[in-house]
Amino acid sequence: MATVIAFDFGTYSIGAAIGQDITRTARPLCAFKARDGKPNWQEIEKILLEWQPDYLVVGLPLNMDGTEQELTQRAKKFANRLHGRFGFQVQLQDERLSTVEAKAQLFEKGGFQALKKGKIDAGSAVIILESWFDNIVK
Repeated sequence: MATVIAFDFGTYSIGAAIGQDITRTARPLCAFKARDGKPNWQEIEKILLEWQPDYLVVGLPLNMDGTEQELTQRAKKFANRLHGRFGFQVQLQDERLSTVEAKAQLFEKGGFQALKKGKIDAGSAVIILESWFDNIVK
């Protein structure tokens, strides 16, 4: 059984979710505040030490036509820093429409009151991780 943590990278908030490959399901963990895409690395380290994941996944923001945007490079840089700082294998996963889907799921469960930024970002990380599970070989 492998434990995986996924991140939904953003310049102001970075959502996190955890899952495992046997059930191929994920659940939200939290959202980290970021300043211009830079998180408090100690907070991320605390989560990594607590959960001891086998892999990390970072959502890759792409345009709808699959081309890269400015945020794509910043997400790749974040993934590289995760690997460099903590030594985990980091994989990238297309995250197109993950935020839209996370908002729809949260709204369905709790209406407008459920649409809080941190919950949306952590929910997006769940969608990113579950789509990564769907794309890996069974």
